[in-house]
Amino acid sequence: MQREHYGHTLPENMTEPQLEFVACPDNQDGHRMAYWLWGDAQAPHLVVCVHGLTRQGRDFDALARTLLERSNGRIRIACPDIVGRGQSDWLRDPNAYQVPTYAADVFAMLTQLHAASRIESLDWVGTSMGGLIGMGIAGNTQLPMPAPIRRLVLNDVGPVVNREAIERIGAYVGKSGSYDSVQQAADAMWALSTGFGAHTPEEWLALSRPMLVAASSRSADGRSKVVAEQQGGPYVLHYDPAIGEPIRALTPEAISQGEAIMWALYDAIQARTLLLRGAQSDLLSSATAQAMTERGPRARLVEFENVGHAPTLVALNQRQVVADFLLH
Repeated sequence: MQREHYGHTLPENMTEPQLEFVACPDNQDGHRMAYWLWGDAQAPHLVVCVHGLTRQGRDFDALARTLLERSNGRIRIACPDIVGRGQSDWLRDPNAYQVPTYAADVFAMLTQLHAASRIESLDWVGTSMGGLIGMGIAGNTQLPMPAPIRRLVLNDVGPVVNREAIERIGAYVGKSGSYDSVQQAADAMWALSTGFGAHTPEEWLALSRPMLVAASSRSADGRSKVVAEQQGGPYVLHYDPAIGEPIRALTPEAISQGEAIMWALYDAIQARTLLLRGAQSDLLSSATAQAMTERGPRARLVEFENVGHAPTLVALNQRQVVADFLLH
């Protein structure tokens, strides 16, 4: 991985995140959402980083370290494992794997973080699904937020999601098998993820390890999980296969209604907004991206060549764009 240096040496306790949990209500018995907390737990400036559909909060390790280095550690960063992924619980009702549930869970996390130490400045980085959640929260002016979202980064997502991309995603989510080794799993994930753009083998392995869990360690509800490094294979992906069910159930009518709702939310956003797009993205069209620069918060658009859906924010130039936007 490329490294940049800003003359700052971070304390040892800021080079890795702490795993925290928040209790979230639902129509069953409630569930827990995990989140990875980086930096100064008392810092008034909070950046929330939310991952894509099948991913998890450790996707943002490289970005978190860059933000900490650039801010000399005077920031806290929360990277949730959205429910059904990573260290978070699985839902008993697969139909609840949708943006309103996710937004409510992140709001519960913000409430908990604010109670621990006052949030005075709040920024959001959302990749794909994480961007949809961000639009849902930033565009809802009635939410009693600890602080309004000041700056919003939407990573390769907008109010309109191309239907071909929905079909592509629905075809593979929740349908993977087991793998004999971490490398075998990483290779299989790469075959589905070349749109992420070029990565070194080391970078891709770092992104892949948190996506895996020893099959023997996972209970039916997704709890009691052990990450891949701590136990031998076989390995399975670290998410509930049922997260794909609501996507495969989408009808053209539901998609159109969802787009109308998301445009209304986008138009209500007051945060300064940065829109990132992989130049070869099949999820966020260039037409939708252009429209987003002309309405609502009038996002500033940055495109990355030789990248599809979605930029991983691991490459140095991608991290620098985000850090410049959030820290200046």
